[in-house]
Amino acid sequence: MKKLLPYLVLLVAVIAVASTLLPSRQRSDFDVATVGRLPVLVNGRLKPLDTVARTSLLVLQGRQRVVTPDGRALAPIEWLLDVLYAPAVADGYRHFLVENQEVLDLFGLRPAEGDGGKRFSYAQLAKRIAELDRQAKLADEVEAPLRTPFQNQALKLRNRLVLYQRLKYTMQPSDAVGFLADVTQLDATLPANLAAVRARQRGQPHDEAAFRKMAELVQAFDSMASAGYLIAIPPAGANADLNAWKTPGQALVDSVEAGALDRTVLAYATLGRSWGTTGPGGIKVSAFNQAAAALHDRLAESYSGPLAKAAIETQFNAAQPFYTSMVLFVVALIAALASWLVWRDVLRRIAFWLIGLAFVLTTAGIVTRMWIEGRPPVTNLYSSALFVGWVAVALCLAIEAIYKNAVASAAAAVMGFCALVIAHHLSMAGDTMEMMRAVLDSNFWLATHVVVITLGYSAMFVAGALAIIYIGRGLFTSSMSQNTARALTRMVYGIICFATLFSFVGTILGGIWADQSWGRFWGWDPKENGALLIVIWCAIILHARWGGMIRERGIMACAVFGNIVTAFSWFGVNMLGVGLHSYGFMDKAF
Repeated sequence: MKKLLPYLVLLVAVIAVASTLLPSRQRSDFDVATVGRLPVLVNGRLKPLDTVARTSLLVLQGRQRVVTPDGRALAPIEWLLDVLYAPAVADGYRHFLVENQEVLDLFGLRPAEGDGGKRFSYAQLAKRIAELDRQAKLADEVEAPLRTPFQNQALKLRNRLVLYQRLKYTMQPSDAVGFLADVTQLDATLPANLAAVRARQRGQPHDEAAFRKMAELVQAFDSMASAGYLIAIPPAGANADLNAWKTPGQALVDSVEAGALDRTVLAYATLGRSWGTTGPGGIKVSAFNQAAAALHDRLAESYSGPLAKAAIETQFNAAQPFYTSMVLFVVALIAALASWLVWRDVLRRIAFWLIGLAFVLTTAGIVTRMWIEGRPPVTNLYSSALFVGWVAVALCLAIEAIYKNAVASAAAAVMGFCALVIAHHLSMAGDTMEMMRAVLDSNFWLATHVVVITLGYSAMFVAGALAIIYIGRGLFTSSMSQNTARALTRMVYGIICFATLFSFVGTILGGIWADQSWGRFWGWDPKENGALLIVIWCAIILHARWGGMIRERGIMACAVFGNIVTAFSWFGVNMLGVGLHSYGFMDKAF
């Protein structure tokens, strides 16, 4: 039975992983899955509405789950549809994260009134938004390092409210009653309404009611054009220029000028009229699904590529491969630690195979992200966390295949899990597949300098993790034999050699890129100093070892301190907020 156990565990794990990759069953008769796959332009990137919903929820409340006041669980796309088309309902959802008591006092709220004591609804906040805006403006005038916790929270909440309001006013203006019905009927009445407007301008007899209605609609369209968040209306024909996409409000303004309503806008309006409304025969599911299919077919005519990519991204979002990998790493760590006490070979193989499965799953996730972005694996702090963990696990798998003592498996499980936790928290800052800044917009240097320097980070963290295992087992257990200690020392020494090579080469490549971008090879920028520190510390370790100044315990202590040096170079410079390399995710880096 013990011989079969590793195979049984692996089989169960593979089945569990495969189940996450299957399309999720739709809980509603509304075809929200098709709507979730529709591509829109946000922050310079075409992405599915499903991604917009998930990233918006992460920014607003730090999680993707939404529960209605009556206890129903909503999928992210269902929440977004409520925000777009049933804002009065969405205003009651408690999805604004407020963790500062002074901010709650500003609104006259108590933690007990929120979901989990820290999530509140727009309806609860609406009456004091003007005061929050005043406090946020005062906080804007204070330098970031000098702001109080209250000021930081006020700014964050103000930004969350702005995002929510921009989403809410994308498809219809504020306080609109019957607006979507007016838009769907406008197609037939537009010529007569425009005739009334032109007659009024020429001082000729006209239909005053038609003129006033048109004036009201144009004012509403202008409001939507300025406030809208989603750039959802593509140009006619297969136009690859993203600048030609428009918000629904701007498309409606242009429709009035052209004298013909944009078909995509009309389809979105029809979609909204059918969402959450009742009529003869109950919910207008059929009209909603027809409008969703019409939108999909219309985009498929000219934008089949972005539509296909959006479908893959939506499935990627639902599968959550990195979360599944985190679970596998936890189970593998338990098996690896237990193997030092009982069933040595059986549990060691279980840990190794589970880590291998998590590695394959993480690899698939990273490759999918690369395909969606059209970029190398590392483009920002989030992707660097994924890649650092991925490389660390790969190195540990190679070491474990050689030494077969579950030490590298334990290190792989801890490092893989920690890297994915770091990535998860970084994802709360918004879209992790953001557009590249101009200075970083080079696939060649992203694939060379960035990948090579990140390989150096990974190697240093692996050396540090193995050193921590050495110290922990030596201090707190009796399982550290002389052979195990020597094997760990050889592992750490070899990995530090690997880290030295890649850190040095990566730093040189970075200097060449800096010379091309800024006209100087080296400028003592904090990021450059951090990279140099890693190279110097690796050199110190190797020279001290060769000179006999440190032995087993010394090299382990130095490897642990290498984690600190590497973490400063990787995250520290972004948290400093100074220098040419400080960009993005600074709040979440902490």
